[in-house]
Amino acid sequence: MRFVFISYMMVAPAKPNLEGLISLENLDTTDGSQLVKYVRDTMDPSLSWKDVEWLKSITSLPILLKGILTAEDARKAVEAGVAGVIVSNHGGRQLDYAPATISVLEEVVKAVAGAVPVLVDGGIRRGTDVLKALALGARGVMVGRPVMYGLAARGEAGAKHVIEMLNRELELAMALCGCRSLAEITRDRVQTEGDRIRSLL
Repeated sequence: MRFVFISYMMVAPAKPNLEGLISLENLDTTDGSQLVKYVRDTMDPSLSWKDVEWLKSITSLPILLKGILTAEDARKAVEAGVAGVIVSNHGGRQLDYAPATISVLEEVVKAVAGAVPVLVDGGIRRGTDVLKALALGARGVMVGRPVMYGLAARGEAGAKHVIEMLNRELELAMALCGCRSLAEITRDRVQTEGDRIRSLL
């Protein structure tokens, strides 16, 4: 999707394939851009861990908590009884200098200690990114922007192409690493920055 920035105003060009997903039209922009107005109107700053209890009381559906970036929050999520956690910085749009999800994934996985599945969202652009996430303990990955780009470019066929491409790249990465199944994608298949620093000591 292409965005045009004019001064401090963001204008999202109309795309037929994205109609109905998010509308930024007819918003009062007196106090900022259309995007700032949209976020302000849809985000509730009063949310707390008590809201997880409330959600559990009104549904039998599994609740996955998105936005987990620390071991402390991961443990709180498990204590709150969620069915899974999603390591995500929401595209880095909520707070400047939020950590990359891949850099905190292992910390969250260790904190959860197998109590619930851990998914990761953010920065998944290649099959090798999927392999790294699985090696660091994620049970799966979430892919947002690439699928949206495919959808915007070619509709359903474009979105499907992105998923198929990631799948092919993951299969190739697994073959190059000698992994015959997902179960064989283990921690020793990747080296993190922390591993590299420890190796120099």
